[in-house]
Amino acid sequence: MLHEGDKAPEFRLPDQNGHEVELSSLRGKTVVLYFYPKAMTPGCTTESSEFRDVKQQFDKAGAVILGCSADSVEAQAKFAAKYNLNFSLLSDPQFVAIEAYGARRMKQFLGKSFLGIVRSTFLIGADGRLLKIWPKAKSTGHAAEVLAAVQQL
Repeated sequence: MLHEGDKAPEFRLPDQNGHEVELSSLRGKTVVLYFYPKAMTPGCTTESSEFRDVKQQFDKAGAVILGCSADSVEAQAKFAAKYNLNFSLLSDPQFVAIEAYGARRMKQFLGKSFLGIVRSTFLIGADGRLLKIWPKAKSTGHAAEVLAAVQQL
């Protein structure tokens, strides 16, 4: 279990364009890393679209937005293209970063328990430490909540 103040786990994953994104290469910048269950689903579309709509404000604050799910590079590319997403969507089908950040946990749906990706967000400081953790985020309104936290830095 990660805590605020911990060093953010390193990762190197391909984005929707097949370009490798490595956390250590973003040192010196604030990083918003959000995990979502599945591309093209209603909640994930809402959340990602809200991040898209305020990206300019994240840019002004010097923050990089990274979305991450277990979807393939191709699925992430379709998702990004369909909804004009203007930031990197990381493909993690092996659950490397997803598990390192504790975003893969037991969930319940319709009375059944299963292992799945929990919508969660991590604000990583320029020094590579976790500044804020949202262990269970809502899809609606979350981007504004994260933006407010970034603007307070």
